[in-house]
This record gives sequence, structure tokens and C-alpha cells, in this order.
Amino acid sequence: MVEELLTAAIAAGVGVAVYMGAAARVVKQYERGLVFRFGRLREGIRPPGFAMIVPVIDRLHKVNMQIVTLPVPAQEGITRDNVTVRVDAVVYFKVVDPANAIVAVEDYRFAVSQMAQTSLRSIIGKSDLDDLLSNREMLNQGLELMIDSPAVGWGVQIDRVEIKDVSLPETMKRSMARQAEADRERRARVINADAELQASHKLAEAAGVMSEQPAALQLRLLHTIVAVAAEKNSTLVLPFPVELLRFLERSAPPPAAAPAREEPAPAGPASEGPGPAEVDGALDAAPAPDALDGAPAPDALDGSVDGLMLDAPPPEHERDGLRE
Repeated sequence: MVEELLTAAIAAGVGVAVYMGAAARVVKQYERGLVFRFGRLREGIRPPGFAMIVPVIDRLHKVNMQIVTLPVPAQEGITRDNVTVRVDAVVYFKVVDPANAIVAVEDYRFAVSQMAQTSLRSIIGKSDLDDLLSNREMLNQGLELMIDSPAVGWGVQIDRVEIKDVSLPETMKRSMARQAEADRERRARVINADAELQASHKLAEAAGVMSEQPAALQLRLLHTIVAVAAEKNSTLVLPFPVELLRFLERSAPPPAAAPAREEPAPAGPASEGPGPAEVDGALDAAPAPDALDGAPAPDALDGSVDGLMLDAPPPEHERDGLRE
């Protein structure tokens, strides 16, 4: 009798242990438990910790409450300004209502992924290329609103949406590079022109000061020479301004008048006029060029000058007679 009681107690203990093992469940801290009894959702969500269900009758479904990082595959579309781009994004969401996340939608992860892809294509078609490249914050907010609107009924809350990358065609990249280069060059030219304008004003003021004091131009030239010579060049190019030459010309004394040099006249034959000695004496007796201004020429030079052949040299036989 005692043995039968002991055997029954052991069997009951084993049965209770098996029942407890089949009924015991552990819900982790980041999970929530939903109990389905004969396929019907029971009220109340099992909190984290130890939970008991009825074996064979109840089913415990655990729902992860952590933030899920869902990458959105790259979507190719045409922007509003007719540029073909490929855009990929990342969606961060979490479950806030475990019952709706399990009952209202078949697979809330797949549903959020498909909604994110559709919304991303819609955002690409409504935006310009410049907005995709430089105004992503506003596009992220619009994309988040588009995904969050249907996800509220699924018990899912969209925490954040980020556009990760925008891929452009190579031709568009080169065009944008040329555009940026042209804009940089334009800004450089404007800055250079502004600098030239300011420098011209300063140079005009400096020229006004140097025109009042001509010695300042010479001092400035000496400073330039010192600056060039400091580089230890073998060749020194020294520019001379025209104003400096005019200053030196005004400061120099006027040059004295040089006497006019007279060319000796060629000698003629003895039969046509006087010889060289007589011509020299006649020229010595002639008045100076200053004395001839306004006065008639003396008669003494008529015969002497007429006898000279100044246009052509004497013939050869006449030269022989002169030598004899």
C-alpha cells in the first residue's frame, strides 16, 4: 500500500513537473507576449518575466519592441527636372502596439519595407535634383510622414527616415563639375575686378601725390630697385617711367649752341675760276650767317662762287692740268 502511494506521488510529481515545463514561458525585457487561446487573442499583454499558459490550449507569441533598422533598396526614378537618379534610404521604426502589429497586418516588417520603397519613388518624382542633393532634411521629413500615415494602424511608429545615397549618371556628374568650375571662375573674376578697381583708386591717389612732389617718384623707383635686388637675380630689369625722364629733363641745364660746321668746297680748274686759296680767302671775308639775314650778298663773292663747279667733279684732263 505504501509503495502504491509512493508510486502515485512520484507520478503526480512528474506530471506536475511536465505540466509546469509545458506551461512556463519567459518573456525578455525587450519583448511583449500575446496569448492566443484556441486562436483567439486574450486580453492583456504579458510583461517581461515569467509567464504561465495552458499547454496545448494557449499559444504565446512574442513581439520585439526594439527599434528596427530597415534598409530600403535603391530605387531608380526620374526627378521633376528630368534627371535619372538612383536613391536608397534607411528606415528606423518600432512596434508600439503589439496586438495590432500581429493582428492588423500579416508581416509588419515586409509592409513597412514596401511602403518605404513606394514613398521613396514618389519623393523622387516630386523633387528636383538640387533638392535631392542639398535639401535632404526636408525630403526626409516628407518621406517619414508618407510612411508613418499607414503605419499607425499597424501598431508601428516610424522613428526616423534618412536618404543614404543619391547616384547620378557619369555625364551628369561631369556637367555638374563644369558648372561648379565655371561658377568658381566667375567669382574669381569678379573678385579680381573688384581688387583692380580698388587698386586703381589707390594708384590714382598715389599719382596725385607724386605729381605734386616729383622727387617721390624717384624715391619709389629706388624702393623698387631695392625690392628687386633682394631676390639675388643675375639680371636686373630697371624700368624708367616717362615722368622721371621729364623730371630729369626739367632739372638739367639747357645745352649750349654748337657752331655750325662748314664743308670745304671742291677745287676747280685754273682757267674757270680762282684756286683753292682764293676761295678760302673769299669765304673768310664773307660775313657770318647771322650778319647775312636781311642784307644783300657782297659783289666780291660773285666771281669767286660762279667759278666753282659744286654740282659735279672736274673732268679728268682738267685734274691733270691742275697737277702740273
